[in-house]
Amino acid sequence: MSKMRRTTLQDIADIVGMTKMTVSRFLKDPNLVAESSRKDIQTAIDKLGYIPNKAPNILSKGRSHAIGVLFPSISNHVFDEVLRGIESVTEPAGYQIMIAHYAYSPELEEKRISSLLGYHIDGLILSESVHSPNTHRMIKSSGVTVTEIMDTCTPPIQQAVGFDNLAAAKQMTLNMLEKGYKNIAYIGAKGDIRDLLRRQGYEEAVLSYQLTPLIFRSPEFSSIRLGSEILDDILSMDPKVDGVICTNDDVAMGVLLSCKKKGINVPKPELGVTGMHGHDMGQLYSPALASVITPRFLIGQVAAEQLLARIDGLQNIETYIDLGFTLHDGESI
Repeated sequence: MSKMRRTTLQDIADIVGMTKMTVSRFLKDPNLVAESSRKDIQTAIDKLGYIPNKAPNILSKGRSHAIGVLFPSISNHVFDEVLRGIESVTEPAGYQIMIAHYAYSPELEEKRISSLLGYHIDGLILSESVHSPNTHRMIKSSGVTVTEIMDTCTPPIQQAVGFDNLAAAKQMTLNMLEKGYKNIAYIGAKGDIRDLLRRQGYEEAVLSYQLTPLIFRSPEFSSIRLGSEILDDILSMDPKVDGVICTNDDVAMGVLLSCKKKGINVPKPELGVTGMHGHDMGQLYSPALASVITPRFLIGQVAAEQLLARIDGLQNIETYIDLGFTLHDGESI
């Protein structure tokens, strides 16, 4: 089967009976063309499904008006709100976003970034703060503007927008300890530096009470199913566990569902459960999930604002923009 020919400016011009230059002016700015001609040109464009070729504009102006956004997971609800925040800024500013998924793999992230840079994107929003050496080299040699999101503990390539994951987990753990929980376990999953920072915060809090940390990590990605299945392992290894700090709300929801199925009372006297991020699903459940509420929409919004401002020449930037978090007790602790 032969490949269909792409619609050209000349095709549009032939239909409307105008010069190619007139059609080109319309695409640059409709106001440059007589009002009587605008409707005809737009009708022809819609009819033929014309796709503008942006390559000449990129070469002449050095701008693609495209932003690459990398997410580690397309199933993690955390990034829904982040994406909405990003688009609330990029869309009005006339920027398109190109989303790539890398499954928490530094090697795959490297490939995705290489591909995006090949499209001459103007900026990158990265969800990771630890990257392969080659990723660092590519970003440095390309000169692309970069903002990293979701964490403010790890030194960024250029700028970080997010919250302190270590402090968030530490404060929630201290919150549980102050409520009288004595045998709190941490449930982690295959993930990223943020999960390790949360574990560290949990450990610091538990050790400050002279208690022994109980760490349960899975080689799988975080999910509701993982939280449901791992509770059996925790209780079989240490039936005295009276509380769990989960790396995120997905895992915590799995624990809550498993507790309901097993007839385990949440919260006291049997088990307290907490999550991270404050998703709607946890807040609408009964008992409502205790969680660290994170400003995910705001993180996306501020990251995009900062990125576009820097693309436009802003020099004096804040290396770390910490947007904070809020502890929410819910009904599960």
